[in-house]
Amino acid sequence: MDASNPGGRQQGAKERQADEALKGKTARAAIVVPVLPRFPREEDESRSRPRLARSPEARFAEAIGLARAIDLDPVYTEIVTVNVPRPATLLGTGKIEELAEHIKQAEASLVIIDHPLTPVQQRNLEKALNAKVLDRTGIILEIFGERARTKEGALQVELAHLNYQKGRLVRSWTHLERQRGGAGFLGGPGETQIEADRRILQDKITKLKRELETVRRTRELHRSKRRKVPFPVVAIVGYTNAGKSTLFNRLTGAEVLAENMLFATLDPTLRRVRLPHGTIIILSDTVGFISDLPTHLVAAFRATLEEVVEADLVIHLRDISDPDTAAQAEDVERILSDLGVDTAPDGKVIEVWNKVDRLDEQSRERLFDQAARDPKAPPVAVSAITGEGLENLLHIVESRVSGELETMTVQIPPDALRHLDWIYRNAEIVTRQDLDDGGAELTIRVTRATRAELESRLTVAGPASE
Repeated sequence: MDASNPGGRQQGAKERQADEALKGKTARAAIVVPVLPRFPREEDESRSRPRLARSPEARFAEAIGLARAIDLDPVYTEIVTVNVPRPATLLGTGKIEELAEHIKQAEASLVIIDHPLTPVQQRNLEKALNAKVLDRTGIILEIFGERARTKEGALQVELAHLNYQKGRLVRSWTHLERQRGGAGFLGGPGETQIEADRRILQDKITKLKRELETVRRTRELHRSKRRKVPFPVVAIVGYTNAGKSTLFNRLTGAEVLAENMLFATLDPTLRRVRLPHGTIIILSDTVGFISDLPTHLVAAFRATLEEVVEADLVIHLRDISDPDTAAQAEDVERILSDLGVDTAPDGKVIEVWNKVDRLDEQSRERLFDQAARDPKAPPVAVSAITGEGLENLLHIVESRVSGELETMTVQIPPDALRHLDWIYRNAEIVTRQDLDDGGAELTIRVTRATRAELESRLTVAGPASE
């Protein structure tokens, strides 16, 4: 750093403080949520209807949640209306001067702008605000970096981070302006330091992609083994903090981290679950989705998200108590569509409304009336905390992966009574009659898959009258 540039020294000190804070120490952060105008004709390219507008209050609450997810201390927060976005700074000159004064008084070393920033905008804002600046993508990457627990998760986060940094090497550091000498008489000034840094980053990215390809092949091997068993795979997806890990723990008895924070879990977890009529499934908990998830971030997590693509059934979990639930659901559906998952009503997605225990009776009735008029398949209302509705959910999952229950009569000769235990564990017993010869006749309700297994064990009578 140039010794004759005290402003540069001060900015460097601010950046070091923020970097140290992001490595584990609490940082004082300012959070700015820009609200840009929406044009009446603005539509999602993949849909024929306009995207749902997210309320500024919902975006503000989410930005606070993102900051607190990595233990930042929001000492100054503001929602800023931006009528005309500036290419150089996004915000207007007057608003930047006002923010700089607030940030100075609050002694904030980090500023979070809840909006994507170009490298130039980020650099100019850091100079003007005299603090380290992170945009929405940057703060999500910081959270992902802290949450990753497995080698796969760490590789995916590092790849996403390197892709993000590749275009952001134009900083205020003077070493990026130096040049390395060229070789020969016509070598010219040689390679600039910034070019060397970009080349080093690209080499790291290439190496990480090779490692992740190995991970992808390993996952495919595991999936091929599961297909041979075979157990249906059911993946839980949803907006971050919708309660996926809580539901996963409730259904499997696992102890996956489940807290009221954004991106509490990052690495996928799979467990075996036995459904009410004996069907065994593999339940998969996945990383939470979020609005404006960067394309390169989705690409980095391809190996993880392939679990969703390959799943036989997808549970789309929604926090129905969140005022912004409709917009969140649309964001999740958009990402699922991008991954190639069929979100049509007759596809492989079940919509599940979680946290109904937080609703009052009037709100419940209104939502259920709305669901009854929905042309899609009616959603399933549950509470992962209290267990309400989970039995119904499991029955629906079982009917989707194994077929609707069939009623049948089975006669068990005396020498086959050893199968009774299996039948009681895998079927619903309607009636039982003990026969004179020591055998038994049962009327049972089973899934199509269980019936096929039973027919391979016993001589089965015709369907019972219902």
